[in-house]
Amino acid sequence: MPAEWEPQAAVWLSWPHNRATWPKRFRPIPRAFAKFVAAISRFEEVRINCARDLQERARKLCVEADADIQRVTFYDHPTNDAWCRDHGPIFVKNKNSGEVAITDWTFNAWGGKYPRYDLDNKIPSRIARALELRCFVNEMVLEGGSIDVNGRGLLLTSEQCLLNRNRNPHLTRDEIERNLKDFFSVRTVLWLGEGIAGDDTDGHVDDIARFFKADGFITCVEANRRDSNHKILAANLERLKSFRTSNRGRFEIVPLPMPAPVSFRGQRVPASYANFLIINGAVLVPNFRQPRRDAEAGVVLRDCFPGREIVPIDCYDLIWGLGTLHCLSQQQPA
Repeated sequence: MPAEWEPQAAVWLSWPHNRATWPKRFRPIPRAFAKFVAAISRFEEVRINCARDLQERARKLCVEADADIQRVTFYDHPTNDAWCRDHGPIFVKNKNSGEVAITDWTFNAWGGKYPRYDLDNKIPSRIARALELRCFVNEMVLEGGSIDVNGRGLLLTSEQCLLNRNRNPHLTRDEIERNLKDFFSVRTVLWLGEGIAGDDTDGHVDDIARFFKADGFITCVEANRRDSNHKILAANLERLKSFRTSNRGRFEIVPLPMPAPVSFRGQRVPASYANFLIINGAVLVPNFRQPRRDAEAGVVLRDCFPGREIVPIDCYDLIWGLGTLHCLSQQQPA
C-alpha cells in the first residue's frame, strides 16, 4: 500500500444522497461536496460512485462549483452512503511491475451501527471490474480510515477500532496483524489507543494521527485540560514517542492543534484537522469556520508538506455527518 503522498492517478468519492447522515442539515451538503470535487479536480482526476439517477444533478453542481469537468467521471455504482474511505477499495501497488490492484475487505457500517450497507460493501468489487484491476478479497472487517501507512513497511492504527468486538470478534490481535501484513506488505503494526470524542467509527486513526513522511507523524493535541480529548490525545502522543522507525530511530512528531469543540443540536461531532487529504501537488485541509485555529492548522501542514499547496475546504456543514475530507475520499495510486 503506497503512502498517500506518493503519485496518484485519481481520487475516488461517493456522491452524498443519504439524508439520514446529515439529519435536518442535508440541504447544503451536495453543494459543499461539489466544491470538494472542484478542489481535487484542479490537481488530478476525480472518480465518483453515483447512481445513474443522481448523476445529472451531481454533474450540474460540480460545474457550478467550477470543477474541471473533463477530470470528473461518474460511475453508475449505487451506494448507501458517502464515506468512500471506509467502504471503497484500498489500493495496493506492485513495486516491481507497477501493477495497481484492489483489496476488498468486509464493510459492516462501523460495527453495524447503521442499517443497510449492502451497496457500500459491493463498491470495491464494482470498481475492480470497471477498471479491470485484480481484486484481492479478505473477509476481515476493515475500514480505510482506521489505518495509515508510510509506504515503507509501517502501518498505524488504533486498538479501539481494530480490536473492537463489533468488528472481528473471531480474530485475535495477532491474526488481525497478520492480515494487515499479508495484504498491505507491512512489517510492523503500530497501535494507538482511543479516538476522539464524537467519533462513531470507534477511533479511526485519520482523526488522530497521520504519517506525513516515512519517519514522521502529525498528531492531534488538545491544550485544554478540561476537554475530554486532552487525556486521550496525550496518551496517544506518548505512544508515538515510544515507537521506532525501521532503522530503530525516533520519529519526528509534529503537534497539530484541535479545533474548538463543534456541536450540533447538543451533539459533539469529531471535528479534526487530521482529516486532511493529500493529493498531487496539494493538501486539502478541513476548516470549521474558526479563523484563528483554521489558520494555525494550515501553517502546521504547510511546514510538513513543502512544495504542496495548502487548500482550505469549508467543512462546517459536512462534519455534521461525523466525517470530512479524508473520510469521504480514497486515493488511487498512479
